[in-house]
Amino acid sequence: MPKFYARRRLGFLAALTGLIASAGLLNGPAASAALPTPVSAATARTYLASLSVKTESRTGYDRDLFPHWITQSGTCNTRETVLKRDGSGVVTDSSCAATSGSWYSPYDGATWSAASDVDIDHLVPLAEAWDSGAGSWTTSRRQSFANDLTRPQLLAVTDNVNQAKGDQDPATWMPSRTAYRCTYVRAWVQVKYYYDLSVDSAEKSALQGYLANC
Repeated sequence: MPKFYARRRLGFLAALTGLIASAGLLNGPAASAALPTPVSAATARTYLASLSVKTESRTGYDRDLFPHWITQSGTCNTRETVLKRDGSGVVTDSSCAATSGSWYSPYDGATWSAASDVDIDHLVPLAEAWDSGAGSWTTSRRQSFANDLTRPQLLAVTDNVNQAKGDQDPATWMPSRTAYRCTYVRAWVQVKYYYDLSVDSAEKSALQGYLANC
């Protein structure tokens, strides 16, 4: 191929690639949540098989028993840290509050430009953790669970979607965006496994069904 045509072809391909990227076809949503990558489906299935199956009990539960939104660094608490991690173009003020930015919610596919429209979801809810064994933990361990930035446990999502989820497990609630369900159940099982939490029979059955399709 003559050099002139080769250069034209390369230029065309570069332009086409740039066009696709700018449309988000290569990179996905402009503001994509940055949940720590959960374990593979195969590992999640192995983890799930090892979890104890028990009847849940909420006796004595109080959300205040899980100190949350603690200071992570400087003036930034856990919520503010996740907002910065999961957002795009996030600008904060001197107290670390987000004053502008964009947040994509992987649960429902919505994008928000106001931090007030975004909740930080505990993927495994605090009440669910209590039901599954956290009632016997120390306050320090419950605090670690409620502010865990290392495991796939905290995620910026649409506020009313998070509120609709409440304290439900995968037997009764899953993200409406089906493309995210595999990530969700892999993360759920990883968190439960790491913290040695139990599952109830309906929850385990639901998780097995979703993981079988991952």
